[in-house]
Amino acid sequence: MTERKTLGLRDPSETTPNLNKKGRGWKISDSRLDELHARARELRRHSSEAHKALAARFAKANLGRHTFKRHAVVGSAIVDFNCHSLGMAVDLFEEGDNEALAARRDKSLDAVGIKVMRIKASEVLENMDGVLERITAGMRQRIEDKQSARRDRKSHNHTESGATEHNRQGLT
Repeated sequence: MTERKTLGLRDPSETTPNLNKKGRGWKISDSRLDELHARARELRRHSSEAHKALAARFAKANLGRHTFKRHAVVGSAIVDFNCHSLGMAVDLFEEGDNEALAARRDKSLDAVGIKVMRIKASEVLENMDGVLERITAGMRQRIEDKQSARRDRKSHNHTESGATEHNRQGLT
């Protein structure tokens, strides 16, 4: 008899793209990735005043192992500031920015576990301390979320290994 082919449907929760080695992104062509990096480099050279001010504060801040990279390429997006260790991005937006495009980008980043914090550029220039407090609170929340997820995975793995041992001993 021949093997019957069936249609295999993907689990909707598995919508995150597969990552390639060495941060080459979400199966993005090399030419597109090079274009993104060139655009990010250009953005770093010609940053807005708000961006320069926030970058200077991040440079002076003692954030431990958490650092923010300016105009970072994350997948197929460029974010203003990215903290890879926390899976957190900060996006400065100005009047006239395309809100729909930004929302779509934020949603795709959120799908792969990167939380985006959007801050008005004018607020950075007018209330730097308040902005830094919000960013610090966001960082603390991300650290807590990651620790909580780690605890949940650890207890889940421990429970599964205990159940496996329980089954192995014939105690089911």
